[in-house]
Amino acid sequence: MRVIGTICGGLVMAVAMAQSLVALDFSFETPGASEDLRAILRGASLTREASQAKTPDAQDLFASARADYARLLGALYDQGYYSGRISIRVDGREAAAIAPMDAPDTINAIRVTIEPGPQFHFGVAEIAPLARDTELPQGFATGASARSGLIVEAATTGVEGWRNQGHAKAKVSSQSLTADHRTQILDAHIGLAPGPQLSFGKMSIDGYERLRPKRLVEIAGFPTGERFDPAKLEEVRARLRRTGIFSSVTLTEDEAIGPGNTLDASLSVVEDKTRRIGFGAELASLDGLTLNGYWLHRNLFHGGERFRAEADVSGIGGSTGGLDYTLGARLDRPATLSPDTSAYLETEMSRLNQDDYTEDAFSFGLGFDHIFNPRLTGSAGVEYGWSRVEDSLGTTIFRQIAVPLALTWDNRDNVTDATRGYYGKATLTPFVGLSGTGSGAQMTGDFRAYRGFGAEDRFVLAGRLQLGAVFGPSLEDTPRDYLFYSGGGGTVRGQPYQSLGVSILNGGTQRTGGTQFLGLSGELRGGVTDTIGLVGFYDAGFISADGPSGTVDDWHAGAGIGLRYKTGIGPIRLDVAAPVGGDTGEGAQLYLGIGQAF
Repeated sequence: MRVIGTICGGLVMAVAMAQSLVALDFSFETPGASEDLRAILRGASLTREASQAKTPDAQDLFASARADYARLLGALYDQGYYSGRISIRVDGREAAAIAPMDAPDTINAIRVTIEPGPQFHFGVAEIAPLARDTELPQGFATGASARSGLIVEAATTGVEGWRNQGHAKAKVSSQSLTADHRTQILDAHIGLAPGPQLSFGKMSIDGYERLRPKRLVEIAGFPTGERFDPAKLEEVRARLRRTGIFSSVTLTEDEAIGPGNTLDASLSVVEDKTRRIGFGAELASLDGLTLNGYWLHRNLFHGGERFRAEADVSGIGGSTGGLDYTLGARLDRPATLSPDTSAYLETEMSRLNQDDYTEDAFSFGLGFDHIFNPRLTGSAGVEYGWSRVEDSLGTTIFRQIAVPLALTWDNRDNVTDATRGYYGKATLTPFVGLSGTGSGAQMTGDFRAYRGFGAEDRFVLAGRLQLGAVFGPSLEDTPRDYLFYSGGGGTVRGQPYQSLGVSILNGGTQRTGGTQFLGLSGELRGGVTDTIGLVGFYDAGFISADGPSGTVDDWHAGAGIGLRYKTGIGPIRLDVAAPVGGDTGEGAQLYLGIGQAF
C-alpha cells in the first residue's frame, strides 16, 4: 500500500510539473489603435509583464489581470480615449468576473483585447481664476486632444501659479468634466480657490544633536516676515543639504494659517557622521604616480564649520623632475554675513622638484564664498604668498599679497560625467609684490561645453577652452606660481607634464613658465554598453612671453583614445595619448584616474 501511495504521489507531482512546464498562451490585441497608442498600452499592462516571466506564476498572472482594468483604462484616459472597451479573459473567463477566493491554480491562456474607440477633443477647456503670469499647458485648449493628463497638469499649474504669488493654500475648488460620446467632445471646467496671500511665520526645528540650534537657524536662513514663495523653502533645504551635515532634511508647511495671515513651517533633520577620510590615485606613464588623501570634519565647533586637511604626493616613479609634496588645510564657516555667504581660512605648504627648478612655497589666505543662485557662485579673498625658487640663476625669494577673485557658472547635468550643459570659471588675481617681487594681475579662464546626442545621449561631444595671462611685472619678477606651463593630463595629454614653457631668461638658457596660455581640448565620447565607453580626443596648448628681443612663443598637441568604465563615484578613466604636434615629447603616454578628463 505504501508503494502504491508513493507511486500515486509521484504521478500527481509529475502531472503538476508537466502543467507548469506548458507555455502560457498569451495574446495582446488593440484593434483600431495607432502604433503609438499600442506601445503605451503594452507598457502599462501588468499582465503582459507577468506573462514574460520564464515560469509565470498563476497567482501573479491573476492578480495582474484584475489590476490591469484600472491601469489600462487610465492609460486610455491619459491619451484622450473615453469610450474604450477592455476585455481580459483568463482561460475563457473574464478576469473581473472571477472572485479573488476562486483564483485558478493554473492558467493556460490569457487574452487581452483593448478597443480604444475614438479620441475625444476639448470643447471647453476652462480654468479660473488664474494668477498673473500663469502659463497653462499648450494642449489644454479647445480642439486639442482631451488627454486627462493635461487636465491634471492644468490644475496643478493653476494652483502653483497662485502659490508663486504668495497664496500658499490655493487649491482646486471645483471640477466639472462632461463627455459627449456622440460628438467625442469633452468639456472641462476647473475652479480655483486662491485663498489669502500669506507671509512666512516661524520655523520650528527638531532632530539636531551636535549642531547648535542657533547656528542651524542661521544656516537655514528661513525668511520670516517675507511673502510666501515656494522657491524660498527650496533655498532653505538647499542651504542645509550643502553643509554635508545632514543625511535627511524635511521642511513642511503647517496646515493651519497663523495670526495675521502667516504660515509657519516645521524643519526636521537627521545628522550624518561628522568625519570622513578619503584617498585617490592617478597614474601617468611619464609623470609617475600621484597619491592624495584627505581628512574631513563637517561640524568642527558644533556650528557647521567644515575642516578639510589634505596631502598630495606626485611624481612617484616618474621620469621627469622629482617628487612633489603638497600639504594644505581649509576651514569653512557657513552662514557668515548672510545665509548664502561662507567665510574661509586656508593655508598650503608645498615643495616642487621640476626639471628646471625647485620651489618651496607657503601661502595663507582668508575670504568669502557667495552663492548667488544654484548655478552661479563667486569668491573674494586676501592671500599672502611666499616662495623660494632655486634654478640656474641662483636662489630667488618671492613675496606678494594677492586679492583672488572668482566667478563660476555651472549648469552641467552631472559634475563627473556630463552629457549636457556648460561650465565656466573666470578668475582675476591682482597682486602687490614685496621685497623686489613684481606687482600686477593674473587672469585665467576655464570654459567647457557638453552636447549629448543619439538614444539616451549615448554619444557626447565635449569641448574645453583654457586661457591665462599675467600683466604688469617682468618675467623674472613674476612669482612662479603665476606663470603658465602646458603638457600633462590637465592640459595636453600625450605631452610630458609642464614640458612646454619659454626659454628666454639668462640669454635663452633658462626655461620658465610663460605669461600667456591657451589650451584647447575636444572629445567624442561614445557608450558601448551601459557601463563601458570609448573616447577619442585631441588637445593643443600654446605658451607665450615677452622677451628682450620680442615675443617668444610655442605650441604643441597630443591625441589619443580612451576607455571608460562607469561606477557609482564616476567613470574610471584610461587614456592612451601620443604627441601629434610640437617638439616637447615623443612616444605614447598612459593616464589612469577617476572621472572624465574634463
